[in-house]
Amino acid sequence: MTKQQYESEFIGFKNELSSFVFRLLTNRQDTEDIVHDTYIKGLDNIKKFQGKSSLKTWVFSIALNSAKNQLKGKKRWLENSQDYGASLHSKSPELMDKMRVVFETTPEREYEIKEHIAYCFNCINKTLLLKQQVCILLKEVYHFKISEIIEITSFTEGIVKHSLADARKNMIRIFDNRCAFVNKKGICHQCTTLKGVLNPKQDAHVKAQELKLVKERDQQNSDYLFDLRLELVQGIPPLNAKNSILNTYMLENNENWVEEGKEKNVLGENTDAIVSGCKL
Repeated sequence: MTKQQYESEFIGFKNELSSFVFRLLTNRQDTEDIVHDTYIKGLDNIKKFQGKSSLKTWVFSIALNSAKNQLKGKKRWLENSQDYGASLHSKSPELMDKMRVVFETTPEREYEIKEHIAYCFNCINKTLLLKQQVCILLKEVYHFKISEIIEITSFTEGIVKHSLADARKNMIRIFDNRCAFVNKKGICHQCTTLKGVLNPKQDAHVKAQELKLVKERDQQNSDYLFDLRLELVQGIPPLNAKNSILNTYMLENNENWVEEGKEKNVLGENTDAIVSGCKL
């Protein structure tokens, strides 16, 4: 493969690669650094690429190894991590003002509920074991085949299939218990709450009812509703959608808000037991 061929193919899947890495790291600058380093590593080692898999698969493998190194020593996110940020903002005018300033830099200054659902998917995915995060993203969001996921991750077929099944089961369980769009008794209403705060003149519930996920929640099972959520996530690139600036801001600050929230005990609970089980 020539340098020109490598560059041309890399450009073709660079956006997908960037969004995959970002969903793992939840940091834009770290993502840009890893994607750039991946490009250089791939180019420097292009003679080692034997064409047994696609270049895209080979490059994703390089990027994943770099991302895993970046994540060493970090904990999985808490299932209620978003609650800390919401509670802190509800009690802090300064934090809320800062969020509004970030929102004002978005192109159309309109908060999209469907984009928050995609943001929420990322948060819940971060609560999984890393192998589950990786496998479900590669399969369900980026449409890699099982054989390609094995190439990218170096996992056995059994590990890939079990990781996919466990990831799906765990995410469905969390959404069933939390998301008000799936379960009317769900405790999380952040999609409509944020829209109400940032777009007070718009009826958030009317906008929510336009979503297929909401329209069909009473007639369908959890697996089907999860597939609808996946369809929505697949169509919203996390780094260049309408609300990417705001959602990136929230993802990058999530862990800091959890730590600050725990110090201030904003949720009024003891989280030690939860934290102890959250290593990668």
